[in-house]
Amino acid sequence: MPYGATAALQERLRQQVAAGVGPETLLLLEHQPVITLGRSADPAHVLAAPDELQRRGITVHHSARGGDVTYHGPGQLVGYPIVRLRAGIVGHMRAMADGLADVLATHGIAARWDREAPGLWVDEAGAPPAKIAAFGVHVRQRVSIHGFALNVASDLDAFRLIVPCGLSDARVTSMKRLLGDGAPAVDALAEEVAHSFACRFGIDFARAERDDLTTPGTFIAQSAS
Repeated sequence: MPYGATAALQERLRQQVAAGVGPETLLLLEHQPVITLGRSADPAHVLAAPDELQRRGITVHHSARGGDVTYHGPGQLVGYPIVRLRAGIVGHMRAMADGLADVLATHGIAARWDREAPGLWVDEAGAPPAKIAAFGVHVRQRVSIHGFALNVASDLDAFRLIVPCGLSDARVTSMKRLLGDGAPAVDALAEEVAHSFACRFGIDFARAERDDLTTPGTFIAQSAS
């Protein structure tokens, strides 16, 4: 799904949640290739020239989320919980991280949260830790949008076009790199993440068929209330 359309959708859903006229919602999807710059991003962390990005079909968007520069594209599961804060911003970020870590653990991947360099990190033999999931949120009226990006079968070469999250020495990995052919499909993983987030957030998420919200192929879970 295009990044800009998703950002607009999140804002619309947040207004409904804040006004008490819409349910808390979890969007799970893949983006078309895009580089996004968060509120504290350094434009110099986009390393590729505009013509190179255009050649590769990668757009660039400024985002309301916190953080620096990141990449989204096919093979990456992106999640946007549009939910009321229950335990502050740090608690919200940690709930997302723990929910993803629970899912990764069921696939044999041990991932740990790093608050100083927000993300989930994994150890690989003979190499420094590598980031498998990035996080960034925006909160207004105590309702959060944006969320996480989990590298399932991402094109890791695309991360060479940026300084990922502003960390010059950061390595990036994916479930595909760690598990090979044993890595799950993105759509199957969405089901697992929705269940895990329901547990971690204490929200009774149920899958919703809402063609009016977005394009086919996006996993939408909404609270019962």
